[in-house]
Amino acid sequence: MSWTPCPDPTPGDRESADAIEMLIVPRAVDLGEMEVRRALPSVKRQMVGPFIFFDQMGPAEFLTDQGIDVRPHPHINLATLTYLFEGEILHRDSLGTEKAIEPGALNWMRAGRGIVHSERTSPARRQSGQRLFGIQSWMALPQDQEETDPAFVHHGAGELPVVEVDGIKARLIAGSAFGTRSPLATPSETLYADVQLAAGARLPVEPAYEERALYTIAGEIEVAGQSFEPGQLLVLRPGDQIVVRAKGEARFMLFGGAPMEGPRYIWWNFVSSRPERIEQAKEEWAKGRFDTVPGDVEEFIPLPETKDKPRRATGGVHYP
Repeated sequence: MSWTPCPDPTPGDRESADAIEMLIVPRAVDLGEMEVRRALPSVKRQMVGPFIFFDQMGPAEFLTDQGIDVRPHPHINLATLTYLFEGEILHRDSLGTEKAIEPGALNWMRAGRGIVHSERTSPARRQSGQRLFGIQSWMALPQDQEETDPAFVHHGAGELPVVEVDGIKARLIAGSAFGTRSPLATPSETLYADVQLAAGARLPVEPAYEERALYTIAGEIEVAGQSFEPGQLLVLRPGDQIVVRAKGEARFMLFGGAPMEGPRYIWWNFVSSRPERIEQAKEEWAKGRFDTVPGDVEEFIPLPETKDKPRRATGGVHYP
């Protein structure tokens, strides 16, 4: 696919240099089987576009007979998107879906009015052991689509467009960029791309989306004269065209989109524009009113024992 980069910001232009609105260092969260780095939500920022939750999983090394076992648990009023760099995760949900995701592919699950799913290491992968590394994100749904029917979509690595030019390799997961479009249909304007740069390569990031961010995965990048190492979230200033330069080989996620109509409330695995909807979901899960996951009904994650009320998403609310 062809794509013509746009010019660099003007040297000496203060507005070109002040392209980074906010820097977020993810906090470590111990999930038992592995540690994740949680970049969103944070005390500094609730969302970037529709993205309200952004976790780096691993890299983690699982030996023989080891793996992840995220038991069945519910979601409402959001969509989850899982994307891997290494390893495999077996997804099952209450729609009857059973799908393994591998590097370069995507699993997109719309919870809508309610869904239950589990994420585990398959028996075959347990026998061989594996290294697991990837990103799991949640996207808030527009208010008029929060109570839609649940759905699941999988796109294999070969279905997602890849642009390679001038030391840039970009796989488009969602949205339009680099002269191409992802096949994933999202309910709101969304951008999501996996970008790899060769040493010295430069990627212009156009202001086509109102809210944009970079999450550094590997190597060191430079933006407007500042250097950034892996594991950092850079929220970009709206309207600015910036250029990302790789000091050595580097990889990052580029994501964002249109802002939501208003803030969201989050408690455990529930996200909604209405706190009373989360209270309803808590009661429904506690009383067993959600659907079960075929083939995975023996275990589930119980409702956390806490009196915390749903709050607008910040770094202090209760998470899984």
